[in-house]
Amino acid sequence: MDRKRIMLIDNEEGLCRMMEAVLADHDYSVRSYTYSPEAVADFQPGDWDLVVSDIKMPGLDGLEVLERIKAKAPSVPVIMITAFATVEMSIQALRKGAYDMLTKPFEPEELLYRVKNALKHTELVVENRELRRELAGKFRFEQIIGESAALQKVLQTAEKVAGRDISILITGESGTGKELIAQAIHYHSPRKEKRFVAINCGALPENLLESELFGYRKGAFTGAAEDRQGLLEAADGGTLFLDEVGNLPMNVQKTLLRFVQEREFNRVGDTVPTRVDVRLISATNSDLKNAVNEEIFREDLYYRLNVVNLHLPPLRQRREDIPLLINFLIQKLNRKFGTQVLGLSAEAMSAACSFPWPGNIRQLQNVIEACLAVTTEDRIDPATLGRFIEVGEQIQEPDDAGDPPGDFTVAMTHFEARYLRDLLVRTHGNIEAAAQEAGMNIATIYRKMKKHQIRREDFS
Repeated sequence: MDRKRIMLIDNEEGLCRMMEAVLADHDYSVRSYTYSPEAVADFQPGDWDLVVSDIKMPGLDGLEVLERIKAKAPSVPVIMITAFATVEMSIQALRKGAYDMLTKPFEPEELLYRVKNALKHTELVVENRELRRELAGKFRFEQIIGESAALQKVLQTAEKVAGRDISILITGESGTGKELIAQAIHYHSPRKEKRFVAINCGALPENLLESELFGYRKGAFTGAAEDRQGLLEAADGGTLFLDEVGNLPMNVQKTLLRFVQEREFNRVGDTVPTRVDVRLISATNSDLKNAVNEEIFREDLYYRLNVVNLHLPPLRQRREDIPLLINFLIQKLNRKFGTQVLGLSAEAMSAACSFPWPGNIRQLQNVIEACLAVTTEDRIDPATLGRFIEVGEQIQEPDDAGDPPGDFTVAMTHFEARYLRDLLVRTHGNIEAAAQEAGMNIATIYRKMKKHQIRREDFS
């Protein structure tokens, strides 16, 4: 680990030598200055991890030093030393960006304690910044797998509205990736530096859901031994994602509506309103409009939440995305489990593309993970896939109308011909692209085309 670099500034040479010796003994790289203008001139961003400076000095006083260092490197912590620690001076230094105040005289142990705290704080700031950068990269819209027109239309709309501070309702069947879209919107919005907080409104009973969302005051109910912040307060400045919002009970809907309209709410058992700045993104797999008609969901809240609607299509309506998702999942799971599965066989891929996937992407991921756990081959075959989904009808369906042939070899021949034709339609006759999608080499594609008397020119 690199040694932390600390700049000491104090016009008392003896104090500088003492601090330098104490910090050097604990493996810090230290340089001291007794003339503050020289220290400020030598300070360059990236060269120092911490500055410790006296306040009362000739030339530039400590507050001027603090201002100039913060102008050059806002993230570098500065500890101020003073023999006259008045409240006013401390407030002034902290407002200008000082991390901490150290009052003379002080023991070496106190200096070390303050220095370690300041450096630990800096490490956490850097880690948080890197984590936010990593999350922003992970949830880029371009990272969401799928090239179908239906999905791309949703992503384009989501990207447009991400920067606008409006409520969004994401609809779609279970497992279609509603929370992933919500996270992508958050990390493309001006709120990305703040928290993304999610709650499943259908996972908690009514009494717990209200206190979880809005918090409560001590004594509000049995077991409320202290004041507690709710998720709305936890998300202040950021985004609150309400998954399965259609499950909100009426009393919670009423409190939520007040928040959407007034930006304030009351904790359970509190008479004083709490104000927060939170963007709401909601999601549901139910028909909220029908719930409004049945008077189990408030119409005024529905329109407040549904300023922009994003409908995620189920996987069966974007089958062209299934091979992309499968290949992505296999690569991801190979890295996770140290396996080396190359993909699905052509027959298994066709069966996967034909399956309706009622659980959508979540089900697809679970099935691929299960297949990787049991397969002993380089590629997942129909038999392995058939242990987790029904593939019989898919691999027996003939190319033309009528009853499927009873003989298995004949059925497989029909399937292979249909699969090749579908593959060439999707790739517009591009043999190289077809081979890549099917996980075959080009020679195999040509051989099978010859076998089934399929001509490339018919698809280009």
